[in-house]
Amino acid sequence: MSERTPLLHYRLSASVNESGDHRETRTGRDEDEHQSPAAVRRKTAAKQPPKLNIFFGVVIPTLLSMFSVVVFLRIGFVVGQCGLYQTIAMLLVSYFIISMTVLSVCAISTNGALDAGGAYYMISRALGPEFGGSIGIMFFLANVCGCAFLVLGLVEAVLTNFGIPEDGSSLSASRYMVLPTGYWWSFLYGTVVLLLCVFVCLIGAHIYAKATFLIFIIVMVSLGSIFISFFIVPFKTVQLPGHRNASLGPTSANFTGFKLESLMGNVQADYTVDYSTGVMMSFATVFAVMFNGCTGIMAGSNMSGDLKNPSYSIPRGTITAVVFTFVIYILLSILISCTCDRVLLQQDYGFLTDINVWHPFVTIGVYSSTLSAAMSNLIGASRVLFALARDDLFGRFLSPAKHTSASGNPWVSVLISWILVQLVLFSGKLNTIASIVTIFFLLVYAAVDLACLALEWASAPNFRPTFRYFTWHTCVLGIIGCAIMMFLINAIYASASIAFMLLLLLLIHYLSPVSSWGCISQALIFHQVRKYLLMLDVRKDHVKFWRPQVLLMVSNPRCSVGLITFINDIKKSGLYVLGHVQLGDLDVLPSDPLQSQYDSWLSLVDHLNIKAFVNLTLADSVRHGVQHLLFISGLGGMRPNTLVLGFYDDTPPQDQLQDSSLSMCKFSESSVQVDEPEDKSEPPFHFPPVRGGVSLGRGGKSLGPQEYVCIIADAVKMLKNVALVRYFDQFDRTQALQGPVFVDVWPVNLLRPDSAAYVDTCSLFLLQLACILNMTRAWQKAKLRLFLCVEEGRSLKGTEQKLKSLLKDLRMKADICTVPWDSQVALHWQRQTRSEKIEETESEEDGVEDDKEFANSFPSNTSRVSDEYLQAVNQLILDQTLRPPAVRFLYLPRPPADTSRYHDYLHQLELLTRNLGPTLLIHGVTPVITTDL
Repeated sequence: MSERTPLLHYRLSASVNESGDHRETRTGRDEDEHQSPAAVRRKTAAKQPPKLNIFFGVVIPTLLSMFSVVVFLRIGFVVGQCGLYQTIAMLLVSYFIISMTVLSVCAISTNGALDAGGAYYMISRALGPEFGGSIGIMFFLANVCGCAFLVLGLVEAVLTNFGIPEDGSSLSASRYMVLPTGYWWSFLYGTVVLLLCVFVCLIGAHIYAKATFLIFIIVMVSLGSIFISFFIVPFKTVQLPGHRNASLGPTSANFTGFKLESLMGNVQADYTVDYSTGVMMSFATVFAVMFNGCTGIMAGSNMSGDLKNPSYSIPRGTITAVVFTFVIYILLSILISCTCDRVLLQQDYGFLTDINVWHPFVTIGVYSSTLSAAMSNLIGASRVLFALARDDLFGRFLSPAKHTSASGNPWVSVLISWILVQLVLFSGKLNTIASIVTIFFLLVYAAVDLACLALEWASAPNFRPTFRYFTWHTCVLGIIGCAIMMFLINAIYASASIAFMLLLLLLIHYLSPVSSWGCISQALIFHQVRKYLLMLDVRKDHVKFWRPQVLLMVSNPRCSVGLITFINDIKKSGLYVLGHVQLGDLDVLPSDPLQSQYDSWLSLVDHLNIKAFVNLTLADSVRHGVQHLLFISGLGGMRPNTLVLGFYDDTPPQDQLQDSSLSMCKFSESSVQVDEPEDKSEPPFHFPPVRGGVSLGRGGKSLGPQEYVCIIADAVKMLKNVALVRYFDQFDRTQALQGPVFVDVWPVNLLRPDSAAYVDTCSLFLLQLACILNMTRAWQKAKLRLFLCVEEGRSLKGTEQKLKSLLKDLRMKADICTVPWDSQVALHWQRQTRSEKIEETESEEDGVEDDKEFANSFPSNTSRVSDEYLQAVNQLILDQTLRPPAVRFLYLPRPPADTSRYHDYLHQLELLTRNLGPTLLIHGVTPVITTDL
């Protein structure tokens, strides 16, 4: 029995042997620059080796990878343990799992041009560089370890037949056993075999294809001899290995030929102890062993860089190989069950050698298939490494692997792979990592299914593969099947492999450069967002679930950084839109000037780390532009309900964006010229410089005070809440949150003290925004202070108690501070009495009673107040605290109905908020608070 090869190395091995070829086409050298294009094309074509067709490029590599040694050594083991019924069931389940992945491979490979890289290219271009890079590294390592394992397996098989026994016994030795044995001798033999593989791979894929074709012929001849032997070999008794003592069990078994008794004895399962490992077999362990021989389906698709027509060859070649191997396994299982004794199958895994018409046929087949699988793994590892290097996922670390020969063969990647395989050979025995190699390959298969599933679910119009025999159901079944097999083979290794993949994914996510491949996550997000936006019904809005959805109008981001970051704190997971109006007329412009500005605005959003959208518009006036944005911003139920405007004053703006491109930006009225910044780490903010100081006056602004108040009035008419912000040009949240932090709230209409109230819609909206700010993580330590303005003669304790009860019902925590303001109110009434007399006299003289009725039909919620009163109220606010608050919230009355009073209205607001620090004037029009559960 010296010619028999033990199963120990092969049964536990991961015989999923993938191959890949990744070629970079060189398009021109220095010496070709002065030649004609036709001559260059002819010279380039002459350098490139011929491409492979469907048979040599896909069918043969896939067949050899799927057969490997399982067809010679494992099929009898499976039938002997499981019986014919369970063997066929296992084959059906195994091929069902891999067929789901094959359908995904065919779909992706027929969806446009497939570049070199095979499975890695499919996964990375569909799922992005993070997922593709992590799977690519695992695919590379699996090929390296698989190559080393197969080389050692081949060495052990050779030494079993031709090695001198280590104990020096001459009883079991034959005249063919001439090779010395031992650890270093085995390492030397493995190095020689590996050098042979490296030599083939260094020459190129065309030599590899020819070598695999020769091996394919040898394997097919060996396989043909096995089928013939079942029919022409008569009854034969075979001596069993390892059972020389009859007391330990039978020492021989029978090859019976075709007999019904043999078939009936092999149809049912009979699990026993594996004589080569001493482990009790079960359905799960045998299934894991058998499934290893059904993988290898990526061998053809990974040769995509060397195929004439990958989209045509990969589906047809892969399916042909899968069907052919399935038929062979089924036929072998049936023939073995009909002709072999059960003891022979369970106690001699190399029985095909003994029953063959010529014993060396099976041994040659084992050697040939193992050598082919080793070459397949080595060339696959080199191509995957070259693909990773070419995509720059790991920067300079893999840059040497980009180099190729004149014919496009990545020889540096081959050498790196060879060195790593040589290092793995030092371990001598690789049984401990055999399972994890198989799990790595199964992860690749699951990733391909996931890529196809993502493309199908994204419903992208450009995903229309010519191979249509797949659905998302087949992708899900493939993923589930691969996951089950991973944990069935070894749950610990499967968990460790997934954790390793996630670690690589995070590493690539934070270290790799941005790719231009397109990310499937964006398509999936778009698909889901569109679906949920359609489900977001504005008719079902309820006050319990109200949240601020803010449109912040920004004139120039350079002087609005503090404001932008502050508004981000009060949005409470709501919609946040940065709006900007550029004056212009598209009719007289050659193109839309806004398209080139979006990159700068989005870079600003990333730089400030805020969650906001950007919406720019072109209009003939700022007012019309704001109207456009209020009408069209958002989508479905996600539309702005609050407009935030900077305050209209003459304060000179200051640049808060300190980036390297500021000093190199040159702007003109007709064009914008931006030089490339020297520091590439700084974000490119190509915004115009801030306007000059006070010397520009109001003439340097894009809108006047009348138009500014009109914008506020328009927003109120459109039922939008309005907030005017002042003194945020120098707001720094980091400094504002140092030490004791206070947020002051004045929920009373200070412009109309005669009708002061704390429970109207605007006051409650003011309280809600202040409470939302206090709920933000950065502002949680801030204390809310609610100022209650009172006059003599009113019940102070009663008013304060009502306000405390209201805050308790609204679940708000705030300190109530009472503020007497009799002196200020007295100033108001003095001016009010004089103003009313003057107005009555003017109305009687001019006869404008009708106009007055029209104006009163639109209550302004404001009154004519004197400057003295406003200055007194302003001073009252300033005098209330020793330490100024971080932010103040004040009541904003709606603009007057009489447009001629817009200037006075703006003047009143300016006096009220003068020198108050960061202040928000807020007017609410919608109910936002409820006490219901």
